[in-house]
Amino acid sequence: MKLGPSLHRIGNDIVAAYLVDTPEGVTVIDAGLAGHWNDLVSELAGMGRSLDDIRGVVLTHGDSDHIGFAERLRSEQGVPVYVHEADAARARGEVSTKPAWGRLRVGPTTRFLWYAVRKNGLRTTPVAEVVAVHDGDVLDLPGSPRIIGLPGHSPGSIAIHVPAADAVFVGDALTTRHVLTGRHGPQPAPFTDDPEGALESLQRLVGVDATWVLPGHGTAWNGGVDAAVREVTRAAAAAASGS
Repeated sequence: MKLGPSLHRIGNDIVAAYLVDTPEGVTVIDAGLAGHWNDLVSELAGMGRSLDDIRGVVLTHGDSDHIGFAERLRSEQGVPVYVHEADAARARGEVSTKPAWGRLRVGPTTRFLWYAVRKNGLRTTPVAEVVAVHDGDVLDLPGSPRIIGLPGHSPGSIAIHVPAADAVFVGDALTTRHVLTGRHGPQPAPFTDDPEGALESLQRLVGVDATWVLPGHGTAWNGGVDAAVREVTRAAAAAASGS
């Protein structure tokens, strides 16, 4: 799906990954689920591109529903995979996580799990080799992605600001569609290691100049960064008060 002149999405509102397309090549942001491979190839073809045009994969964090086809790109195409140093072991499959599920509704949760099964989410291959990144890094990749550390969802969660795409990619630092409750709109994401820390980290995005705020789960948000952060903060406060 084309979102803008240099910006494409694969997957859907349940699980998504993104492509930044520039004259220098393509940067992939997150790698969704393993079964998104065919979606990747199809989207590239529609862009007049191929797998050979991909210069790198940048992961917002190391969870299984974000690293899906990353190892395949690395091992078959020689594409480097970038992840924050604090999530490198997570992406390599060396750290197991047992996140709390929290509140859920049967319908949305079932749809999430069924979609994950259909897209081979239970057969994720860890990334054998990663390139570590850090807060403030600007990567030598198409679009010159800038790394913004957002620890909370995981220790190495990051946002990736790409001015060429007028976008900031936030992974699970927030969601616009809660996969367990089905609730829409900017809000805290589930399966978060440190919910309070994640909410505090979001303030680091205030003032980032981007129209698009693109989560790993949910509708693409084009209302600007500051508005998205305000909405998440409001939603967190409402949840804490039980309203």
